[in-house]
Amino acid sequence: MSNSLAIEARGLFKAFDGKPAVDGIDLSVPERSIYGVLGPNGAGKTTTLRMLLGIIDPDRGTRRLLGRDEPLDAAAEVGYLPEERGLYPSMKTREAIAFMGALRGLPLATGRVRAEGLLRDNGLGDYADKPVKSLSKGMAQTVQLFGTIVHRPKLIVLDEPFSGLDAINQGRLEAMIREEAAGGATIIFSTHVIAHAERLCERIAIIAAGRVRFEGRVDEARGRLRPQVRLKTRAPDGPWRGALPAGARQEDGMWRFELPHEGIEPLLRALIDGGAGIEDLSIERPGLHEAFVAIAGAEAASLMHLPSAGEAA
Repeated sequence: MSNSLAIEARGLFKAFDGKPAVDGIDLSVPERSIYGVLGPNGAGKTTTLRMLLGIIDPDRGTRRLLGRDEPLDAAAEVGYLPEERGLYPSMKTREAIAFMGALRGLPLATGRVRAEGLLRDNGLGDYADKPVKSLSKGMAQTVQLFGTIVHRPKLIVLDEPFSGLDAINQGRLEAMIREEAAGGATIIFSTHVIAHAERLCERIAIIAAGRVRFEGRVDEARGRLRPQVRLKTRAPDGPWRGALPAGARQEDGMWRFELPHEGIEPLLRALIDGGAGIEDLSIERPGLHEAFVAIAGAEAASLMHLPSAGEAA
């Protein structure tokens, strides 16, 4: 297994009550990357992360974490934010962060100093001596994230980190993930929100029904689909219509079709020579959502989260 990989897993399989939850998953997470595990709820993302960390053992398969064959041997170098959040409500915010660092081997005194800095630098300095129960849900989740990174881990594992956060706190979390990666950490996070993976990740694994349907760079996933052309013409009909691809369809006065393999130039000449009168022409690269539908299927995509109006995209 390569030394340049923070995580490598081969053939991970886990069943509960005889039903496979994870069925032969392979993952390769490069060091210093931001890596997304993308899939609907129930796809097997949390089980996969727990196996990678050594919280549970696979029934079959191998995993290697930060160069160790036994994931728990690397525990002090890992920060983990589970999907199930939990802080002691009566503990002071500073102490809660320091305590989480101490669980990973960081001296409490050092943890308190670092906690002060994290809170101050993120506009929460006034809450250092206040109990966790006085924090809003978003603040408490941010504090738990600080506890996940206070010991400055090499690998940060986040399970559905954006769940329950409003748009402002989602943006702050994205910025923090980028900052940690820029500082040399490897980030792997699971999500059922495609937009976060598209904005943050260099590489992704698309998981559906316990299996990896795609693993690689985001641009590779998007590259499985041809760019889409949107065309609006002044003339409703004419000889130029014969130059449109066979799959062209008209919606809301616009023609939509895949970019021809020979490029746009032959079509442009036919449109001009045929008197189409081009009013609007754009070429759009498919997004990760469209790629997800093509890779995992419409049923899995229907279970993914799409932001509504006013929600963070």
